[in-house]
Amino acid sequence: MDRRHFLQAGAAAAVAPRETRPAAPPRKALMKAGTQHNDSDEVLRVMAAFGVNHICSRLPSAKFDENWSVEGLLKLRERVESHGIKLEMVPLPLSSVYITRAENPNIMLGKSPERDREIDTICQMIRNVSRAGIPAVKYNLNILGVPRTDPTPGRGGALYSTFVYSKAKQDPPLTEAGRVSEEDAWERITYFLERVIPVAEEYKVKMACHPHDPPMPRKTGFRGVNCVLGSVDGLKRFIDIVPSDYHGLNFCQGTICEMLEDPNREIADIIRYFGKRRKIFNVHFRNISGKFLDFRETFPDDGDVNMIQCMRVYKEVGYDGMIMPDHVPRIQNDPGGRQAFAFCFGYIQALIQLVSQEP
Repeated sequence: MDRRHFLQAGAAAAVAPRETRPAAPPRKALMKAGTQHNDSDEVLRVMAAFGVNHICSRLPSAKFDENWSVEGLLKLRERVESHGIKLEMVPLPLSSVYITRAENPNIMLGKSPERDREIDTICQMIRNVSRAGIPAVKYNLNILGVPRTDPTPGRGGALYSTFVYSKAKQDPPLTEAGRVSEEDAWERITYFLERVIPVAEEYKVKMACHPHDPPMPRKTGFRGVNCVLGSVDGLKRFIDIVPSDYHGLNFCQGTICEMLEDPNREIADIIRYFGKRRKIFNVHFRNISGKFLDFRETFPDDGDVNMIQCMRVYKEVGYDGMIMPDHVPRIQNDPGGRQAFAFCFGYIQALIQLVSQEP
């Protein structure tokens, strides 16, 4: 439309009878901007100012202590809610760390009776989370931690976290877990789920598991460990082990894109697969450039994946949970990634607003 027609159209709209152009009713966003930041009062005040009113807290404690009591969890929830923020989720002490630093290592080492004691503790944490009125937990079933190679310079000199399998050091060749075959990994994961998910279902607490980051070649694995939750087929098998509405994924979009040869083309249908089955309990909204075994973690608008289209697909499948940043590039003189995270929160808020207003 040229300038003359644009002005004519604007003038016509200005004199149109009011009843011919009623205001569209506001659309309620199904999705919610969320965070898994430190839940200090300082951070909560900033999140409230950003309109990020839903949170996964930091780990209450690495061990079962007063912070995991019903009273301790209620105190945490009440403090978060005093800022107008809802405590949607807490992490279990099953973090994405290397096995020697794991809070409960025997679950993935498969050592009994130690793993039975650790699983019993996890079950009691779930009961207390429920009694404190917190609807979900997130966790990892991990041995390798999050291996990366040297970072890559990105936009404006920011450093992008990078993984190139051919450059990754596998020295020493085995982890302290020794060789972990696919069969070993599935046995340990199944053993855990069959004991924990029934408790989560009884107490109505959603269990959101993070995929293995980064994905590794099947059978070859990395340092003797097969990463069975590092493929889409593995995640499909995982959610079917114990059928339950309370068993699902901390859907790290960035990690899942790392599994793919053509992330931009493939990711939408993967969101649909898990979203239509109501298995997405939380979303890490992260972009990458590259593909399987060779990728960089970028700013959300600087990668290969169309993040606007992804947000539309979350809406399409009726996802109503948190959309949150995960890893962010490192900017010089940006301690804790605060500037980078602020950028990501604004980006996510804008996309939620955009797709919520679309037909």
